[in-house]
Amino acid sequence: MDELYHCGLNGYPMLIMSNVEKSIYRHVIAALVTNEPGVLAQVASMFAARGFNIDSLVVGRTENPELSRMTIVVNGDDATLEQVRKQLQKLIAVVRIVDYLDAAFVERDLMLVQVSSAGENGPATHRTQILELANIFRAQIVDVSTDQLMIKMSGTEEKIEGFIDMIKPFGIIEMARTGVIAMSRGNATIARKAKAQSTVSPQAMPPAIDPGDLPPG
Repeated sequence: MDELYHCGLNGYPMLIMSNVEKSIYRHVIAALVTNEPGVLAQVASMFAARGFNIDSLVVGRTENPELSRMTIVVNGDDATLEQVRKQLQKLIAVVRIVDYLDAAFVERDLMLVQVSSAGENGPATHRTQILELANIFRAQIVDVSTDQLMIKMSGTEEKIEGFIDMIKPFGIIEMARTGVIAMSRGNATIARKAKAQSTVSPQAMPPAIDPGDLPPG
C-alpha cells in the first residue's frame, strides 16, 4: 500500500496508509524475434538484470524461417508490464510484441510425468486408478513399466495443475513441462494490426514482410 503523510496535531506529520493496492495480473506476451544465435540469452539477461519474474518462457520456430516466436508469461501489475514492453522493444532482435491480456486467445502447456503405480499389494496396485484419472483429464499413457506410468498431457496451466494435484498421492517420480504457448483466436482485426505496427521496434531490422500480417495477430 502507498504511504501518505498528513499534518496532524501541533504540526507534526502523521502517517496514513492508503487503501490503494496494485493489482497483479498474469500476462501472456508473444514476441516475434529474428532467428539468430544469442537472442534467447539477450531476452533472458534483460529480464534478470531488471528483476522481472518470468513464470514461463518458450521459444520455437515459426512458419517463417527468418523469425522465431517467444511466449513469455509474467506476473505483475500494469507498470511492470509496461516496463517489460519497453525493454523488449529496445532489443534489436525483437520485431513485434503482443500482449494477450485483453484479447481472446488459446494457450497450451505440455507435460510429461512419471507416476508410481506401486502400492501395498504389489508393484501395479494403483495402475487402474491412475488410468481412470488420465482418461478423465484426456491425458495419454506413453510408457508403462512394472511399477510406474509415463503420462503425456496438454492443456491450460489450470488443467495441468489440477491433474498434478490428483496424482500427487500416488507419487510423482519425475516431471517435465514445456511452458505456455499461445495464439489469438480468429483473424487479426484492423485495429489490432494498426496497434501491432505501432509497437514494432524502430531498431529492429525485420525481413521485408508486413509485421501486421505475422502471428500471433
